[in-house]
Amino acid sequence: MLRIKKLDIFIVKSFFLLFVGTFFICLFIFMMQFLWRYVDELVGKGLEMEVMAQFFFYSALTLVPLSMPLAVLLASLITFGNFGERYELLAMKAAGISLLKIMRPLIFCVCVLVGVSFYFQNVIGPIAQGKLSALILSMKQKSPELDIPEGVFYSEIPNYNLKIVKKNRKTGMMYDVLIYNMKDGFENAHIIYADSGRLEMTADKQHLWLHLYDGDLFENLKAQNIKSQNVPYRRETFREKHMLIEFDSDFNMVDSDVTGKLSASKNMKELSNSIDSMQHLGDSIGRVYYKELSEGNLRPAYRLTKEDTVKIEQMDTEAAYDIDSLYNVISLSQKQKVILDAAKSADDATNSLSFKTYTMNANDFAMRKHEIEWYKKITLSLSCLLFFFIGAPLGGIIRKGGLGMPVIVSVVLFILYYIIDNTGYKMARDGRWVVWMGVWTSSAVLAPLGFFLTYKSNKDSVVLNADAYILWIKKVAGIRSVRHLFKKEVIIHNPDYKRIPEDLNSLTLECREYVIQNRLNKAPDYLKLWLSKENDDKIKLINERLEALVEEMSNTNSVTLLNALNNYPILSVKAHVRPFRSYWLNIAAGIVFPVGLFFYFRIWLFRVRLAKDMERIIKNNEQVQFIIQNINK
Repeated sequence: MLRIKKLDIFIVKSFFLLFVGTFFICLFIFMMQFLWRYVDELVGKGLEMEVMAQFFFYSALTLVPLSMPLAVLLASLITFGNFGERYELLAMKAAGISLLKIMRPLIFCVCVLVGVSFYFQNVIGPIAQGKLSALILSMKQKSPELDIPEGVFYSEIPNYNLKIVKKNRKTGMMYDVLIYNMKDGFENAHIIYADSGRLEMTADKQHLWLHLYDGDLFENLKAQNIKSQNVPYRRETFREKHMLIEFDSDFNMVDSDVTGKLSASKNMKELSNSIDSMQHLGDSIGRVYYKELSEGNLRPAYRLTKEDTVKIEQMDTEAAYDIDSLYNVISLSQKQKVILDAAKSADDATNSLSFKTYTMNANDFAMRKHEIEWYKKITLSLSCLLFFFIGAPLGGIIRKGGLGMPVIVSVVLFILYYIIDNTGYKMARDGRWVVWMGVWTSSAVLAPLGFFLTYKSNKDSVVLNADAYILWIKKVAGIRSVRHLFKKEVIIHNPDYKRIPEDLNSLTLECREYVIQNRLNKAPDYLKLWLSKENDDKIKLINERLEALVEEMSNTNSVTLLNALNNYPILSVKAHVRPFRSYWLNIAAGIVFPVGLFFYFRIWLFRVRLAKDMERIIKNNEQVQFIIQNINK
């Protein structure tokens, strides 16, 4: 029992050290990706280090739940890959410890990580997300730091366009200054040209103090319009001119209540309350809108006079009157008025319905986002456990440690998970799928994959053995393998050169007899092919005798004989017979017309190839006998 405890400690220690390292690597990668999204809001605004530190701190807290699943996947892959590469996993299994028992202490640790991930998402994450959203909004509203370039117009100062030809970086003096003041509009811009100037910030960081030297000012004396032809203007020549421009460059933090209504800034209890409130609000508004539509409140009033109402009441209620006839008898001006009133009423009804539709859709959209966020706190936490059941058995199957193959496999699996999860999220957000189905789609895909890999790894399956798949593809495509026999450095038993020629003669007779009896050069009987229950054991015996002779003769010192042995074909003993072991399955395959024809022509081709292989064996036997005859001399 003590040995198992020490083994558990060893496994947990190996996993935990890798998890800590991979977690910070994943967190750094996600932070760089997050920073790239907001790089335009950070660069060129002169933000203080305290603001930048808050940005990185809150972004790191919000990205912890996203980094943990990838870190668990990568750490489990590397851990069990190292165990397999160093044969530690083989030693554990040889000691009678199954894969599930090896994974048991790590399952407990990953369950703790699931709880930590859920705590971050439900408690710390909403607070950090609210702070981060307020900080990003504040950074967006902050004015950029003044750094006027040379030779181009600078428009970051509100209502001003400024261009300078040259700038002295040390003294801050600007030369050949051209300024357009747009406070009164583009058509009435004030134009200032100065030989030199200097721009500095006031102490309160709320204004710019502009000093201009040796220049001219042009401005209109009255506002222009489209029909203006001659507009009086004023020109002012100055030696020195000073201007105060409003420019708020200080960082002002917005109120956190502005971002407190976001779904990502709420815990599960707050999300449930918000969903209930939105559902109640949507039902109330929907009932009101339905009542308005059912009672016909959107129908336009006919605006009938009192006399028209009396005439209609005096008419027989059963008598029908034609609207077109009434329209035809009125005057042209009245017809135009009727058409305009009808068009206006239709536009008003359309606008009213569009507004009501937008109100309902906006409420449903917000409710779906809150529901997605509620489910996401559970699914993202459980993904740590799902990724562990994928990474641990996959590492045991691959048996490659380090940062090579595990990193590639982890990235591919996480990209697959991200694509499925993002697709489900968008489908649920847009209302095309049910919310719970869209959010749980990624987990529904990962769970069977984790169960399959855990089962295969526990049974020591070769599910990811590339050689097994290559061999299967070769069998299906009919690609034969080639012999590669080389001279052995140490030979224990020499071939019996006196007996082997007789065995080769016997093999030659069997090959000829087999070709004649099975009529390999002719097309097989279609019905007999599927209805026959006999197995072709003769070809198996021929193949066994051939391989035994080749194995014995491969111990020779003669290079000529080895080259002749490499000319022997590798026989396929099953491709020329029925494809399935089950009798009824073969009959079913023969009845299905396209499938039966496919297998029939495939078997025919393999029978022809087997006949050629037999001829090749017979000819090669003669060559080998000749070589052995020379060796016996």
